[in-house]
Amino acid sequence: MTALNKNRWSISILTFILTLALLTIVQVKPRQPLLLGERLFLYGGWIQVLLFSVYAGFIGWKMSDREDRKIWRGRIWMLFSIVFFSQLILGICIDTIFLMSGKLHFPIPGLILAGPVYRFEIGFMPILLISTILLSGPAWCSQLCYFGAFDHYASTRTKRRPKYTQKHKNSIRISVLILILSSAFILRMLNINEPYVSVLAVLFGFIGIGFMLFFSRKKGVMTHCSSFCPIGTVVSVSKKVSPFRFQLNADCTQCMKCIKECKYDALNISNIKKGQIGYNCTYCGDCLSACHHQALEYKFPGLSRFNAENLWIIITVTLHACFMAIARI
Repeated sequence: MTALNKNRWSISILTFILTLALLTIVQVKPRQPLLLGERLFLYGGWIQVLLFSVYAGFIGWKMSDREDRKIWRGRIWMLFSIVFFSQLILGICIDTIFLMSGKLHFPIPGLILAGPVYRFEIGFMPILLISTILLSGPAWCSQLCYFGAFDHYASTRTKRRPKYTQKHKNSIRISVLILILSSAFILRMLNINEPYVSVLAVLFGFIGIGFMLFFSRKKGVMTHCSSFCPIGTVVSVSKKVSPFRFQLNADCTQCMKCIKECKYDALNISNIKKGQIGYNCTYCGDCLSACHHQALEYKFPGLSRFNAENLWIIITVTLHACFMAIARI
């Protein structure tokens, strides 16, 4: 049993306490209720706080085991997306009470960047994205994005586990990022009305879905997240502002068993021979159980490798639970 396994109860309890504390602030501080339960019935918000805190503790327990983590990460990520889009559909079809602001915004990740450029104002989502990068590095792209769960699901629908490297992925990512930002700026300068801009946004979203259906399913790699999504590019570049790191150490024997577990093409033969992990790594930890040499590890200043991993689990699971509790737009 690893040191990580021995701390399962500690991880579970700390995740429960931290989630409880943060959601209590969310319940008490805002003038307009952010928790859906509070909008629906008396004391509903407090019930929701307790339920999601218990949920966070349970997931903290499951995620603290490396074998369980690669299974449960996909499950809770998909659950988050289902909750998010279900409330969106209810908000459109039933009542705007299911929408956080009462106004509809397209749930397309690229608009987190393009929206502020087009409107010349910083909204809630960019601040939320920056906060998660500071706290947990690239965890947004491994369990906090409402779109990425579907790319993960698509990439697991094939039994193929090729030693596949996406060609020109860096050039594609940078090109898409520049394209979406410049397009948003040009549309603003031309004073194009929002209905027309919305059509382009929906088109961009469908192109992303096309990447999932036609490339991720075929290759067994998350091509939307690792080659197309502009948010993924920003997260990959800016994750260094977080104190967390994920790296190969000197114990690596280059057995290459970790490659088949990486859905982001961050582990491939070329990178491993250089003793490096690709810059599009999301620290998801799926590869850890495949490495029998303890050559893959989390790093955090002043902590041992196992305590760094424990801390990352606590933070990311807490963020996941809080995000899902407020999973409305």
